[in-house]
Amino acid sequence: MTKVKETSTLHYNKGVSVRACPITYTMNKIGGHWKPIILYYLMNGPKRYSELKRAIPAITEKMLAQHLKQLREDNLINRKVKQEMPPITIYSLTPSAKKLSPVLMAMADWAVKDSKLYKNLAYQKNL
Repeated sequence: MTKVKETSTLHYNKGVSVRACPITYTMNKIGGHWKPIILYYLMNGPKRYSELKRAIPAITEKMLAQHLKQLREDNLINRKVKQEMPPITIYSLTPSAKKLSPVLMAMADWAVKDSKLYKNLAYQKNL
């Protein structure tokens, strides 16, 4: 990833935007296609890397690893490695991310009500 110059206009504008709008702060943390989906699947409890990959089959290994790392850096998920043979890595939500659960559920509820895709889906509140 290319490092942004701290003196760039884009960097300045992003800083102004964050101070002016709390939605910008939130989108900087959970924005993009995959991050909200990862958080959504972790709402029901800790998951191993392979469980997340199975739950989100369209995500590539690279994107999953990259977004898990970013979510960890943003203090939204915890990563715990169990020293077994083979080692097991488990991801879970931090207290900060758990506070996002109502937001993610509101997004899911809206999608179910708005889209015909989910008309016949046996929708569950908590996966």
